[in-house]
Amino acid sequence: MIIWIASYPKSGNTYIRSFIASYYFSKKGKFNFDLLLNILQFPSIKFSKKNIHSEKDASDHWIYNQNEFFSGDKINFLKTHNSLEPFNGNQFTSSNQTLGAIYIVRDPRNLITSLMHHYSLNYDEAYSKLTNKDASLLEKSQDNDHSNFTFLGSWSNHFSSWKNSKDFKTLFIKYEDLEDNKYDTFKKILKFINELKKDESSINEKKFLNSINSTNFSNLKNKEENEGFEESVYSKSGQKKRFFNLGFNNRWQKILPKNILKKLNKSFQNEINDLGYEIYD
Repeated sequence: MIIWIASYPKSGNTYIRSFIASYYFSKKGKFNFDLLLNILQFPSIKFSKKNIHSEKDASDHWIYNQNEFFSGDKINFLKTHNSLEPFNGNQFTSSNQTLGAIYIVRDPRNLITSLMHHYSLNYDEAYSKLTNKDASLLEKSQDNDHSNFTFLGSWSNHFSSWKNSKDFKTLFIKYEDLEDNKYDTFKKILKFINELKKDESSINEKKFLNSINSTNFSNLKNKEENEGFEESVYSKSGQKKRFFNLGFNNRWQKILPKNILKKLNKSFQNEINDLGYEIYD
């Protein structure tokens, strides 16, 4: 069975994943990048039984591959950026494969600059991606394989698809709470996971604190600078870009152009209000 760590890209997924990996897959809660190998991404060529040569073929095999690799009683943590919206008539997952999910949502006005940095986009391109109902991700490997195809949809549809799903329990975490209410938020995550696992043991407080401290953003950023991080990407000019870039220092209120801010406020007004984010003009 699967516990998903799900989000739209650049919303704090790797931060949460690092914390969970530290707590559940280390002896003392001390983080290192190798621990992330316990929580890999899906869809992925690693979890595909055959070469996939189209987006439809990829979606046809989403549940098939989950059944092939993650069936049985063993609990598997998986990272995903996939929407829960049906794609070409195919569901991404169901309660037959999924035990539960943790979904991280980030204010789109804060998210847009991280998208720009990671995918080498300008403001207009990043805005178009956030509002594109057909947006997707694909890293083609040899032979034009589409096993990594991930359907995003728009930011609002992505969030709503996970929010409105009734197939399994989902814990919603706001990215901003990882800064403003860190300890309670991370404890909520552990309690949710233990509840899904039917684990009644108490939280190991020392390990909990070690997991938080060893995965704080500045530590992750320093580790990337000193050790490298295989999930970082390259710019269009071929230069390696920081994966852990601004983090909580991304103060969109000061850096967003007025025209982009107005468009984001208008496009995502319902979601911004629903999530309790403030409206800035």
